[in-house]
Amino acid sequence: MIETLRIRNLAVVDRAEIELGAGLTALTGETGAGKSIVLGALALLAGGRASADAVRDGSDEALVEAVLRTDPALDAALRERGVEPEDGALVVARSVSREGRSRAWLAGRLVPVSTLAELLGERMEVASQHESQGLRRPERHGELLDAFGGLLERRAAVARGHAGLRGLVGERDRLAAASEERERKRDFLAFQHAELEAAALEPGELEAIGAEHARLVHANELRAETSAAAASLAGDASQTEDGGAIERVDVAARRLEPLVAHDAALAPLAERMRAVAGELLDVARDLERYADAVDVDPARLAEVEERMALLERLRRKYGRSEAELFATQERIAAELAAVAGGDDRLRTLETEIRAARAALAADAAALSAGRRDAAARLASEVAATLARLDLPHARVEVALEPVATDAEMPCAATGAETVELRFSANLGEAPRALRKVASGGELSRVFLAIKNALRSAESGAVLVFDEVDAGIGGRAADRVGALLAELGASHQVLCITHWPQIAAMATTQLRVVKRTQAGRTTTLVEALGAEERVEELARMAGGAKVGEATRAHARELLRAAARPRRTPRGPSPPTAR
Repeated sequence: MIETLRIRNLAVVDRAEIELGAGLTALTGETGAGKSIVLGALALLAGGRASADAVRDGSDEALVEAVLRTDPALDAALRERGVEPEDGALVVARSVSREGRSRAWLAGRLVPVSTLAELLGERMEVASQHESQGLRRPERHGELLDAFGGLLERRAAVARGHAGLRGLVGERDRLAAASEERERKRDFLAFQHAELEAAALEPGELEAIGAEHARLVHANELRAETSAAAASLAGDASQTEDGGAIERVDVAARRLEPLVAHDAALAPLAERMRAVAGELLDVARDLERYADAVDVDPARLAEVEERMALLERLRRKYGRSEAELFATQERIAAELAAVAGGDDRLRTLETEIRAARAALAADAAALSAGRRDAAARLASEVAATLARLDLPHARVEVALEPVATDAEMPCAATGAETVELRFSANLGEAPRALRKVASGGELSRVFLAIKNALRSAESGAVLVFDEVDAGIGGRAADRVGALLAELGASHQVLCITHWPQIAAMATTQLRVVKRTQAGRTTTLVEALGAEERVEELARMAGGAKVGEATRAHARELLRAAARPRRTPRGPSPPTAR
């Protein structure tokens, strides 16, 4: 239950603070005074959509706050989110900035706006004329029936199952349609895979075979030149006068050795000369061995060049570097496996589709059974309520018509049947589609009767009605007011109305007025005392000219409303400023 509602900088409201009590509260005032702003504020607290256009001109931010009296279920839901109510009270706030940003708070903690919808969306229900007109849309009828029958979870399960089955069927159809393309791709990938597999490329082979090719091509040159280099070092045996570099270094070393006795500083140089001679001898021997090992092999050269030509073709097709070749080979193998697995996936999909179809059919059957039971009860309750709302001959039917489906789907996303409310206001006339035969006033009363049926088994909600009395007559207004007051015995009910008969039924009456202050228009919300209520009801009944006759009529409305009314649970009538 809402105890206090504060509004700041919302539309034409500068500041308003409203104390609300239990039972039925009527919001009255001239057309255009801003009554719907109060409902808009409550919709924001319930997690409704926010718009930057709602911010009052000249202000940076609109703010709505409320103090709510909680119940055990709400307390438990709050504690799950780490919010602890204080003595059964909860402060809720919602802001909207000029840029359109919106923020929400619970007990002073910043929370996502969606949290307000989760916690308060069902506990704070705002119903408008637009929503009553929504009864002209048949798809709305199914939602109302399922809500009445407690079938919303089953409805959601059917919607999930339908979406899942539709996804599986779509995947299967796509795979089946692509089967011919898949076969072509499989053949192409198999050819590429076989080509790379047959090449049997080894890690490092590109570099190694290039080096081997260079040796084979220049084998004669390598042998001749390395042999000549060895002869330059060790000397040519066929020319005795040429001892080679080694012999000349050895001669130089021997010349230095006697001189060491005269100057010890030459000893390191002599030692280095001997080391150089030894190193040159080792190099000469290695060069000789290398020259002897050089293989001039035309057959092997032909093999290497053939292998290099093959690898070059692969590089042009699959990647220049060795790493790219191996990566391409792995990718082709993976794609080939995926393509080859298409048939396996098709077989798996068929199994999954059968299971999903059976599960969906079972969920839809359970939903249909629940709807059949709920349809009879809803029609009976709505008809009974309509009789109280001055439609004594009204008949209501909730028709369930099977939906047309294809072979793949056992039902639609909303179930195996369409739901349509059918209505007749007059004796002897068969019920027909509500959207075609109901007048505006009849539609308003049907909507209120459905809301009464939906809420009759519950308690503790905040129900907000925005001119659901549109289009009705005076006697019907008496009945509507009585029903709203009855709802107020178990719910906190706020109702915008232009009918004095309905306002008189309220426990509390708030007047919304538009004033001009300092050159600006602002909306004020005023709580009315006993005499002020008489004046306001007289204005509503008699227009601008209020006389004693209309005041007497207003007092009589208040006395008549007080006699049969059940006293709601909750605090005494509130005040507002």
